[in-house]
Amino acid sequence: MSFKVDSQLKDRFGRVAVIYGGNSSEREVSLKSGTAVLSGLHRAGVDAFGIDLYGESAALEPLRQLQEESFDRAFLILHGPGGEDGTLQGALEMLGKPYTGSRVAASAIGMDKLRTKQLWLGAGLPTPPFAVCDQTSDLEEAVSRLGSPMIVKPAHEGSSIGMSKVETQEELSRALKTAEQFDRTVIVERWMSGNEFTVAVLDGEALPPILLVTNHEFYDFDAKYVANDTEYRFDHGLSEEKDQELRSLAEKAFSAVGCEGWGRVDVMQDEHGEFQLLEVNTAPGMTDHSLVPMAAKQKGISFEQLVVEILKTAS
Repeated sequence: MSFKVDSQLKDRFGRVAVIYGGNSSEREVSLKSGTAVLSGLHRAGVDAFGIDLYGESAALEPLRQLQEESFDRAFLILHGPGGEDGTLQGALEMLGKPYTGSRVAASAIGMDKLRTKQLWLGAGLPTPPFAVCDQTSDLEEAVSRLGSPMIVKPAHEGSSIGMSKVETQEELSRALKTAEQFDRTVIVERWMSGNEFTVAVLDGEALPPILLVTNHEFYDFDAKYVANDTEYRFDHGLSEEKDQELRSLAEKAFSAVGCEGWGRVDVMQDEHGEFQLLEVNTAPGMTDHSLVPMAAKQKGISFEQLVVEILKTAS
């Protein structure tokens, strides 16, 4: 029997706008996430409808779209700049509309991998050594300091867009050119050779960690959204003590950025087995390949229950 909200909760939610789409490089992922969320809310009996910001059928600019629609609260499921970086959150606050996820400041910081890492370091939390580089940087010094291999990341993109693994100074130079097509700020980070985990956080509590296993060089866009051979393991081989350490670290990392409601923290182990924080996602994917629904299901939370629990946190 599918999960349904009672009449009291339905009335409390009112008319819910699922806001998705946007105009970032992650638009297609957001459209899939938004469609899944909207369907889940409908199955749960919530009065919900979709707003596709920047959609082909949208004759109005985004702010006017929001002003023209009548809704009581918003479920935000845009990914990337313009939707996950505090911009949309600020607009909704000006309109007096409650919304899901983190507030303006935490959304902006979480979207910025560089500021997130700097904040974590200031809070005494572990994150891999890194450098901020462009074509004018001393790449020889960066390679010498960080070692080989390295991972190159646009600072404000998600879904592994624009990322490259590099071994040499020449490869680093080429990877910077690729990353700079997506972002003016590019991070070069020491490669972590251990296992990669992701930890969903729902209302401040870490859900069961997932071990990510892929045949790709790293957990890239194709491994996330296209490949069918990527493995998501809850039988991750960690001791109970290490499992709790990982969950606690994710909760601390989430809180340090000021995140609220729900999100996801990505973590890797270094060569010594110690956990290193990679990034926080304040509006993670909710597609059929997405990790938060998997973690929720492992804890006995259906997709319908998950979207309703997230919606409850809107403020």
